[in-house]
Amino acid sequence: MHCLLVILLILTSTIIEAAIIFNNGTSLNRTSFPDGFVFGTSSSAYQYEGAADVGGRTPSIWDTFTHNYPEKIADRSNGDIAIDEYHRYKEDVDIMKDLNMDAYRFSISWSRILPKGKLSGGVNKEGIKYYNNLINELLAKDIQPYVTILHWDIPQVLEDEYGGLLSPKIVDDFRDYAEVCFKDFGDRVKHWITLNEPWSVAKHGYADGIYAPGRCSAWQNLNCTGGDSATEPYLVSHYQLLSHAAAVNLYKTKYQAVQKGKIGIAINSHWIWPLYDTKLDHLAAQRALDFMLGWFMDPLTSGDYPVIMRSLVGSRLPNFSSHESRLIRGSFDFIGLNYYTSEYATDAPQLSDARPSFLTDALVILSSERNGMQLGAGAVYPEGLGELLLYIKEKYNNPLIYITENGLEEPNDPTLSLEEALNDTIRIDYFYSHLYYIQTAIKDGANIKGYFAWSLMDNLEWNEGYSQRYGIVFVDYKNGLKRYSKLSATWFKNFLQCRVHGYDDSL
Repeated sequence: MHCLLVILLILTSTIIEAAIIFNNGTSLNRTSFPDGFVFGTSSSAYQYEGAADVGGRTPSIWDTFTHNYPEKIADRSNGDIAIDEYHRYKEDVDIMKDLNMDAYRFSISWSRILPKGKLSGGVNKEGIKYYNNLINELLAKDIQPYVTILHWDIPQVLEDEYGGLLSPKIVDDFRDYAEVCFKDFGDRVKHWITLNEPWSVAKHGYADGIYAPGRCSAWQNLNCTGGDSATEPYLVSHYQLLSHAAAVNLYKTKYQAVQKGKIGIAINSHWIWPLYDTKLDHLAAQRALDFMLGWFMDPLTSGDYPVIMRSLVGSRLPNFSSHESRLIRGSFDFIGLNYYTSEYATDAPQLSDARPSFLTDALVILSSERNGMQLGAGAVYPEGLGELLLYIKEKYNNPLIYITENGLEEPNDPTLSLEEALNDTIRIDYFYSHLYYIQTAIKDGANIKGYFAWSLMDNLEWNEGYSQRYGIVFVDYKNGLKRYSKLSATWFKNFLQCRVHGYDDSL
């Protein structure tokens, strides 16, 4: 029986059935993607694990931020318990297996592995045991681990000692931490991601202060913990890139030949359209891309920052030594790409008179509206992902890409019944439409090998707390964190039921 018909027969909801056909009549299912294409979901340690003071873990900057500045979290919540994956990982892996997922992307908590932040402070055996158990459980269920070494949760002890990412000292400490991960888990982990979204860390942690450690310039009046948005975002990104390069160099010279894994980095980018079809707005859109995507992709592929950043930021933008440039250039086997939305850009020369800040340096104003009309549906613009993938293909020599995050939030509405909360048809349409444009980009020659939905479960969404739900599995925060599959999980399960080889044609 044809795979699409199998899906249609399995599904009982007519809404899900309708979602199998895209609005142009194109059918899409697992067999539409190349053999070996990986499907999975993503998570991170602080958002999922909980067990904040269990098993030898010490605080990260996110523990400190959520406890000391609860007013910066939408619902004044924190990750002390999160969704308790630390204690429920077997149940959660069973859920992934039931959904037919190939892989699970999760992060390791640095302060759970090295409670004092540094290798010299000792390795926490309980932390190693937890991640060994998680990895082994995944592999026992034929689910491949894709491991992010650092997903924003710098140990607080390093923040206290030397300012964390603001200091070049972070490079050696991160490399040492990464080596512990390679040594203890690399025999089974074949895909490593050094850092997640260095742009988000720089902008939201050090320019507008809405993420840990909550720094920004005093004149911004944002109740920040100190800082300078004119210089710190650039320093933090510089040291993140150097940390990434140091870990990759270590892996490639010492571990890769034996462990036979791959290593990369996860960066995020919007797609940027010119607000109006003018030369100035086309240039503004390019600047906006260079200050987001190019800020990291240019060093990773050419060894230096974009020319326009050098021109507009000047001496506030750090320089790479010739040795550092060589280490960074080509320091990836793959690129993880996190995509959520697109924006319009318009030229804003007046910002040159503003106080120096990363927030204004690009001389661009971004918006999700043009002439009062939203770009897409509430800034959901799947076509933008296709455009972004082809842009990367052309500009950066077609690197191997995994879509490491892509997902849609819905408000956590306590007035909804459980049945209503599980009926997330809008998320089905979101996933389907983005997968359609990924498939189209593949047909156009883009080198894309996998897709990880954000997220497996509802969780703590950073400064949004638990006020937004991104999961395909509902977590009942009021009743013991019980898990319930949403309609989108059922859709994914059946979308993935049909494999290029070996699906059951007898259904």
